[in-house]
Amino acid sequence: MTDYKQIVDFIRDLYGNSDFVPLAVPKFIGNEKKYLNECIDTTFVSSVGKFVDRFEEDIARYTGAKRAVVCVSGTNALHMALMLSGVERDDEVLTQALTFIATCNALSYIGAHPVFLDVDKATMGLSPDAVKEWLAKNAEIRNGQCYNKRTGRRVKACVPMHTFGHPVRLDELVAVCKEYHIEIVEDAAESIGSLYKGKHTGTFGKIGALSFNGNKTITTGGGGMLLFNDEELGAYAKHLTTQAKVPHRWEFRHDHIGYNYRMPNINAALGCAQLEHIEEYVADKRATAAAYRDYFSRMDGIEFFVEPENTRSNYWLNAVLLPNREEQQAFLQYTNDNGVMTRPIWELMNRLPMFEHCETDHLTNTQMFADRVVNIPSSVRL
Repeated sequence: MTDYKQIVDFIRDLYGNSDFVPLAVPKFIGNEKKYLNECIDTTFVSSVGKFVDRFEEDIARYTGAKRAVVCVSGTNALHMALMLSGVERDDEVLTQALTFIATCNALSYIGAHPVFLDVDKATMGLSPDAVKEWLAKNAEIRNGQCYNKRTGRRVKACVPMHTFGHPVRLDELVAVCKEYHIEIVEDAAESIGSLYKGKHTGTFGKIGALSFNGNKTITTGGGGMLLFNDEELGAYAKHLTTQAKVPHRWEFRHDHIGYNYRMPNINAALGCAQLEHIEEYVADKRATAAAYRDYFSRMDGIEFFVEPENTRSNYWLNAVLLPNREEQQAFLQYTNDNGVMTRPIWELMNRLPMFEHCETDHLTNTQMFADRVVNIPSSVRL
């Protein structure tokens, strides 16, 4: 059996011999307190304030999106992205079972149905090959739209998730979805700072969604962001996420069913300060990943998961693959008992009671990862 004590000692040393090494905690090294104090001093602590506007502009500039719109969470951002992509009740959405529950919750709020397809071995994200194979067997085009021949439902969108910050094969996925008239909505919740062929994730599909939860590469405490290549659609999203209020100095008029998905100014202030250091954070996380890769390359029985070709991954969460589920569980038990926080990959969506009835393909790689993956400490070490 692998010497787990040796691994625990290495991780403790990597993180400064701490009594407890958490999985992923935020790092505040810049203007966070200064910007928060400004919010308090000016009383702009709610959803109106200069940091909200600045954070949107800064994220758009950083990612290369034409427009960015803040939301109160990544889940809200994904919900809005699906709605704005035309997903309606009883539509089907192609996605992966290997994901966090938020991906499926967002489409369920609309009343849409997930179809779970396999992931790639090299990315842990939705496989364009699996999507192409499923569509060839199950889809037909009627009046310029894609339908599932078996269920009769419209297949409106495809939601790839960039698992642990590793980009999926986006150009191939974009091509197959375009062929079948399916909109791509990128769940880029985990991948801020990650690039596919030099372009930021979240900007390849119709809309992308980011998350700034407390354990993400940069955080606003809680929050999300919509990324648009269409400025007009982005402006419409801003309108809907702020209760669809028609601008006026004193009147309260609303022209659509709106949503209170507004990020408070104090959260955006944190985001502005965090974004000022994102390249330092990503470089540090990639250095940590390199140290892990070198260490595990000399160890039999445990494989460190590396970024796919043609990408720059932010390595949001580092992952190792154990030989089998028994070893996975033993590793989790030992590390957590000895002050090093680790966790398995999420329970597969098709195994949860809310989604166990949903259509899937063979999910070969998906189930392999579920039985073998463990996340190991990945905090910024600056």
